[in-house]
Amino acid sequence: MARKGQKFKKYDIDLRLQIVHEKINEMRSYKYLARKYGMSWKTIETWVRIFKRDGALDVRKKGRPNEDSIADCKEKYEILKKFQEFLKEVDQEKK
Repeated sequence: MARKGQKFKKYDIDLRLQIVHEKINEMRSYKYLARKYGMSWKTIETWVRIFKRDGALDVRKKGRPNEDSIADCKEKYEILKKFQEFLKEVDQEKK
C-alpha cells in the first residue's frame, strides 16, 4: 500500500507498450522483463492485464468524475424517474 508522500516512478507510454508487446508477442517471462528494464515484475503484470482488458494502456480516466458528468447522471436519473411515472399511468389506464 502506498505511504503518505510516496513518490511513484512514471514510465513513458511508449516504453510501457514496448514491454507489453514484448511480453505478449515474444512470450518473454515477467522475471526476464523485470530484470531487463529494472522494474518490478508486478508492474509489468499489471500493464499486461490492463492492456488485455482495455486494448490499450491509457484508456480509462483516473480520479473523481468532474461536475459535468455528475450533473449528467442526475439529469438521466430524473428522466428515468419521469418515464417510470409515465409507464405507471399508462398501465393504470389499461386496467
